Amino acid sequence: MAAGLAHPLTYSVLIDQQLGLHLPPHVYYMWLAMIILFSCAFILRGRLTLVPGGLQNVFETVIGGLEDFVVLNIGEEGRRVFPFLCGMFIFILVMNYIGLIPGCDAATANVNTNAAMAITVFVYYNYIGIKKWGFGYIKHFMGPVAFLAPLMLILETVSHIARPLSLTLRLFGNIRGEEIVLVLLFILAPVAGTIPMYFLFILGKTIQAFIFFMLTMIYLKGSLEHAH
Repeated sequence: MAAGLAHPLTYSVLIDQQLGLHLPPHVYYMWLAMIILFSCAFILRGRLTLVPGGLQNVFETVIGGLEDFVVLNIGEEGRRVFPFLCGMFIFILVMNYIGLIPGCDAATANVNTNAAMAITVFVYYNYIGIKKWGFGYIKHFMGPVAFLAPLMLILETVSHIARPLSLTLRLFGNIRGEEIVLVLLFILAPVAGTIPMYFLFILGKTIQAFIFFMLTMIYLKGSLEHAH
């Protein structure tokens, strides 16, 4: 307790005590996001119509808009990697929004969650590059000038290895910062200071999910393009 405010991880603590699993709080909130998404998928699967409405219309608008954006930036090959990109975006978005529920925390406010996703992105875009170019994928690391290739190979390797760290810390820092500000505002002014900020935080959490999506798309685009 802090100044009469219940700890933001109360729900996860209670659930952990009931189940006796002794898991970190962010794991429960990540599972909650997965349950929400799977539930929406099962609901929509049985209610698909030619003229979308309600929840189907929301998902078709979001997914259709993201697909057009990916194809515009990557080309037709973007359709092949779009399921991964879209799934990552929606998953992060739901985890971010869960942090706005009183008594909950965003799973993305934990560095372990973000590191797992960042490493997945790193492995995936390199796998796509190797799958398309084979051994020739190494040319993406060697630069356009032959005599600088040894130096560029080192620099590019370091740059690629730093990408998971960048993805992890960027998302973690922004989401955790918002969570801290939200708790402080609730302590200082429970209603007047919190409710108006919810709209700003919704925008901020959406932007952070889109930035992760955008950077992943850029990495995939680089792995799919011909090496210069």
